[in-house]
Amino acid sequence: MDASEHFLAKLEGVSDPEQKRKIIGREFITILLRKRKSCRGRAGDIKFLVQGTLYPDVIESVSVKGPSATIKTHHNVGGLPENMPFALVEPLRDLFKDEVRRMEKT
Repeated sequence: MDASEHFLAKLEGVSDPEQKRKIIGREFITILLRKRKSCRGRAGDIKFLVQGTLYPDVIESVSVKGPSATIKTHHNVGGLPENMPFALVEPLRDLFKDEVRRMEKT
């Protein structure tokens, strides 16, 4: 499904990168839920959302020593609603890019 026009319309006039991430995350789920309703009986019973977040993105997104400014939210999960009707799975979350590449070769 091509939702590029939807995303571009929602991002129009927004220049803050963090705000863009939140809008993209929120709208991604909105579109996924809309698609889910139209697919009932086939792929409509979505139980999991599988993300590809890597460990470096997790590191960049967490404050280690007390309060600090948010560096950035996770690329894929920034803006996702807290109460989604499916579970979030991040199978690569603890891996670096080189580790993922090694997995691809096996």
